[in-house]
Amino acid sequence: MVDYALIKKDLEGIAVEDHPALVKQKSRDFYWYSPILKSQLDNVTADLVVSPVTEEEVIRTLKVAYAHGAPITPRGGGTGNYGQAMPLSGGIILNMANMNKVKQILPGRVIAETGVIISELDKQTKAHSGQELRFHPSTAQTATIGGFIAGGSGGVGSITWGGLRDLGNILRLRVITMEAEPRILDLTGWDLQKVSHAYGTNGIITEVEMPLAPAYDWVDVIVGYDDFMDAVGFADALAHSNGLLVKEIAPIAAPAPFDYFTRHKPYLKEGQSVVVIMAAPHSMGPFEALVSRYKGDIRFRSDKVESMKGIPHAYELAWNHTTLRALKIDPSITYLQVQYPAPDHVAKVRKTVETFHGEVIGHLEFMRFDGTIQCSGLPMVRYTTAERLEEIIRIHEDLGCPIFNPHRYTLEEGGMKQTDTVQLAFKKETDPKGLLNPGKMIAWDNPDFDFKAGKNYLFQGLAAFMEA
Repeated sequence: MVDYALIKKDLEGIAVEDHPALVKQKSRDFYWYSPILKSQLDNVTADLVVSPVTEEEVIRTLKVAYAHGAPITPRGGGTGNYGQAMPLSGGIILNMANMNKVKQILPGRVIAETGVIISELDKQTKAHSGQELRFHPSTAQTATIGGFIAGGSGGVGSITWGGLRDLGNILRLRVITMEAEPRILDLTGWDLQKVSHAYGTNGIITEVEMPLAPAYDWVDVIVGYDDFMDAVGFADALAHSNGLLVKEIAPIAAPAPFDYFTRHKPYLKEGQSVVVIMAAPHSMGPFEALVSRYKGDIRFRSDKVESMKGIPHAYELAWNHTTLRALKIDPSITYLQVQYPAPDHVAKVRKTVETFHGEVIGHLEFMRFDGTIQCSGLPMVRYTTAERLEEIIRIHEDLGCPIFNPHRYTLEEGGMKQTDTVQLAFKKETDPKGLLNPGKMIAWDNPDFDFKAGKNYLFQGLAAFMEA
């Protein structure tokens, strides 16, 4: 048994919280987007929350935890959607939110501590030199940059820049190991893939160096279409228009926009699907020409309204904010994460629309994937049973549309469907006791796991951890 009272004593001078209600609050993320994960993770909680303010305090915390055999689960803003920051085996939540300094802003790059909120980071880089992050999640107002790197993949801006896995979209990460004597590692190049999107299972990120792009006063636009596939066709044409500078392209099928986008409702037409767009001001003239050619109906432009007060940013209608807005109106909604590989991505979308009709409400995000324009999906699903959800997933995959399953909490089941040997080897090197975010990497506990036959791992794995 781990003696958390003694750990608390050993961490004297570092902010530690053990009030059960506050600890449980910091043990949550947005796992409840999934009815599957909600039923399985509702009772998960840590024993302590430790909130370091310096790298030295992080090192000291890891050293104490290692000596006592206490698990550590890192947390940023807690905006993940599938239990990335939830401590399956209890232990310590390492709350990185107080390590939030922007250290240096340079031409084309920024160096910052891990816990800085993304919108604050952008605010400072814009004020300093007219630069901004290349892309960010829809949760930019609450997510930390470290949490995004550890748990995210792409976002608003990925139509131009791709995702975090693309070489050059992270420049350097400073990582602390979980050993008797923690080491400080600076990772660059291909080594970044050892800890990027690893849920903090193999190192604690304390500092990031990220590339920047020129900042613009992006114009939020909503274009309406009576038919969803017409909206998709326009979005694809816009994504392939090399001369137009855009940051976001998201087709969303009816009835979602009119029913769920309550602050924009006066501008929307019932029954219309929409494309949510962010465009650079200097692109608006040619953008209007493209809309005209594709017979779109411009319903909203942020540069044409008297005040944006109370009206969400366009990116807060997109990515998983679309799902959040749906859940506020209809708690029976859940979602999937779908890839529609190019070059026939539009045809694949059409097949899924024809297959599911109103049971699955279309929501696409156009982006660059391996250098090619295609779309990924965050379709909303009218949830009935776990069995039907699994069937919907199987049908998508039979149609050639891979699913990155948001109803699983492990790294492998969520997307890779195979062991990441690089991340596993790095974990063996940097976390020999397996104390960092245990339960999230299948290969650590079961290197022979059969991914084709592993649909029940979620339930079996969680039961084993809760009994331990």
